[in-house]
Amino acid sequence: MQRNSRIFIAGHQGFIGNAVTCQLKDLGYKNLILRTHRELDLTDQKKVDTFFKKTRPEYVFFLAAKVGGIYANSTYPAEFIYQNMAIQTNTIHASYRYGVKKLLFPGSACMYPKHCSQPMREEHLLTGSIEPTNEPFAVAKISGVKMCQSYNRQYGTHFICTVPATAYGPGDHFDVNGHVMAALIGKFFGKEVKIWGTGKPRREFIFIEDLANALIFLMQNYSGNEIINIGTGTDLSIKDLALKIKDATLFKGKMSFEKDKPDGIPRRLLDSSKIFKMRWKPKIKLDEGIRLTCEWYQANLGSK
Repeated sequence: MQRNSRIFIAGHQGFIGNAVTCQLKDLGYKNLILRTHRELDLTDQKKVDTFFKKTRPEYVFFLAAKVGGIYANSTYPAEFIYQNMAIQTNTIHASYRYGVKKLLFPGSACMYPKHCSQPMREEHLLTGSIEPTNEPFAVAKISGVKMCQSYNRQYGTHFICTVPATAYGPGDHFDVNGHVMAALIGKFFGKEVKIWGTGKPRREFIFIEDLANALIFLMQNYSGNEIINIGTGTDLSIKDLALKIKDATLFKGKMSFEKDKPDGIPRRLLDSSKIFKMRWKPKIKLDEGIRLTCEWYQANLGSK
């Protein structure tokens, strides 16, 4: 990937897409191809085909997706499976048709089985049943991974797949439709905090700048057909996460757990040894990342 390469960042206005776009610009990549959803509806096959035919991107960061936590997945299952499968299918196929040199497709840790051994290794994919609360999104993402791998085998394409830990940081969606970290931070700037579940499930988080750096690193350095986990190697319980956020926000109100609500997967920790062996490591520790995220929220959204 050269500084003048034509690089299409699908979903550049999204949480991860924006972070990748900013880092590429900082690194001196000047030929970035960016389209808003209004300018290019990726669920429309004809429009996607016309776009690729006209712009001929050489590299594609596929970072467009309909995302959300347990509440969003449970409330809008049809939208999660349809929209994600549609945009994936159209973009991956057009990348093959118009000779994209390399495409990066991120999956999700929720693709792994609900009762997967920990930490979760790449070869654990499809070895057990998926957690029901994430099933529509997970099935769509698994389909995207298998589509990339199938095109590589049949057509000799270079479509690489990753599985990131849950990203967090400035610019995330801080409401009930967001992932657990952002949703909790938003709550701790209120008067009372009610947390879904028992607080016992354990989760792994990666700061958004570290994830963006890892995605660019893999685009530059990896060309295999196997998925690559991107994590930090550490996790913590939702209860301990809440307590960290409570300290960071100086919250003095009431905090409680809604134990009648679903917990989701009991534990989600990635085995990231493959990318670590490639000499990539995250830089931002969890406590620092939480502090930076809370400071950003207070400065930008705290008064809303």
